[in-house]
Formats: sequence, structure tokens, C-alpha cells
Amino acid sequence: MQHTTPPEHWLAALHASSDRLNTAVVDLSDEALSRSSFADGWSISQVLSHLGSAAEICTALVERGLKGEPAGPQREDLLPVWARWDALPGPAQRAAWQEADARHLHLLDGLTDDQRESLRVPYFSGPLGIAEYAGYRLSEQSVHGWDITVALDPASTIPAQEVELLWQHLDLVATRFRDAETLARLGPRQFAVELTDPQRTLLLDLDAELHIYPCEPAEPAGVVSGAAEAVLRLVYGRNRPQDGVTVSGAATLDDLRSLFPGY
Repeated sequence: MQHTTPPEHWLAALHASSDRLNTAVVDLSDEALSRSSFADGWSISQVLSHLGSAAEICTALVERGLKGEPAGPQREDLLPVWARWDALPGPAQRAAWQEADARHLHLLDGLTDDQRESLRVPYFSGPLGIAEYAGYRLSEQSVHGWDITVALDPASTIPAQEVELLWQHLDLVATRFRDAETLARLGPRQFAVELTDPQRTLLLDLDAELHIYPCEPAEPAGVVSGAAEAVLRLVYGRNRPQDGVTVSGAATLDDLRSLFPGY
């Protein structure tokens, strides 16, 4: 899907997501920080470390883009950053995330109108305009933030305002993070995705590649139904039995869980 939302809306959502997560973790004890998150194998503090190291790396990428440097991130440059963050104790990971996240947001807030128009961030998926870049950042922040908040409160959900924005970005994510073997097994087929809250129908196209289009399929091989927030998390590999997502026709819910392993 193409971004039609102005960059300032994405940036405002990044701020809101960051503030909400900070409120959730700022007073956690050392013991609570070591509690398991929803992200498999990661504690709450390790998720904060992941978000913080990403904020540090992305700040450098935005600065590189502002200088007109097109080179994207290289793994050999990222390994020492991750190692430094991984070595921090839990409370220090939280404090470092707060600092790195604030610096990243401050940099984005300081962009001029001309820079927002012309900036190309040399991101992992290639050079991105500010709206696409902020979409990737919001997906990281919102979804990994949920990994933390749902560990503290099982009723936690991603706020509706962020869900609406992330659906605009979801095709980019789903195209990159899908299981190739499952896609080959299930395709070529088209499925209707019937969302509630808000109510609308989209097209899940499984072929040589996977895409989510904002239109209805003519002859769907099945139907995926559920609340927009719950189906969004399914695509991010975060489906739970209590989420109320159903799949009928030529695939099962387990098939889609396999298709969308998450990250």
C-alpha cells in the first residue's frame, strides 16, 4: 500500500508509542525487567535493548541520509553495537533505551519541511522517504512495545490509532517477513481479509510473492476474519488463541501462523 498519511502523523504516532512504553517500564523493578516478554526468548529488558540499539543505529542512518550518503547498514558495523547493548544489565538497558529513543525522536522532530520532502534514509530495505521510514520505525516500536506491555497486562492491545497507520504499512512488512515454503505450499490463491473495528475487506494475494491489497478478491479461496488489531498481530507473528481470528476455506489458522513467523 502507498503511504497517503503526512509524515507528521507518523512522527506523532512514534512519540505516542514511545511515551506509552516509557510509562509502562519506567518504574519496573529489576525483577520485573527480567520477566519474559512475548518475544520468544527475550526478557522485557532485552526487548528494550533491541529497541534501543535500533534507535541508535537508525539515528546514524538518518544522519547519513541528511549528508546525502547512500550506503546502507553493514552487518559488520552493527555487531559491536548489538554486543555493547547485550552486555548491559537490565536497568541499564532501560536507561540506554530511553536515551537513544529520545535522541532519535529529537533528530526527526528537527527536520525542516525541505528535509522531510527530500530525505532518503539508507535503511535495511533500501533508501526510504520519511513516511516509509517512520512506518518501519513505528512497526518496530508498536509491536515490540506490545511484546512488553502484554507481559505486564494480558489485556494489552496496540492502540487503534497506531493500528490504522500500521495497516497502511503492512504490505511492506508482510512481503519481506513471510515463510517461503509455506507461501509455495498455499499459493497461488487469494483470500479475503474481513476486518472489524473498523470494518473493511482486503485482499491477501499468495503467489510467487505475497501482497496485501486494499480491495476485495473476486473469488477468494478462503476468508481471514478478525479485529484489525488482532489480524495485524497475526501478520507480525503474534497471534494468540484468545485473539478471535478465524480462517476458513483453503487454509487454516495454523497455516497462516506458519506463513507469518514474525520477527
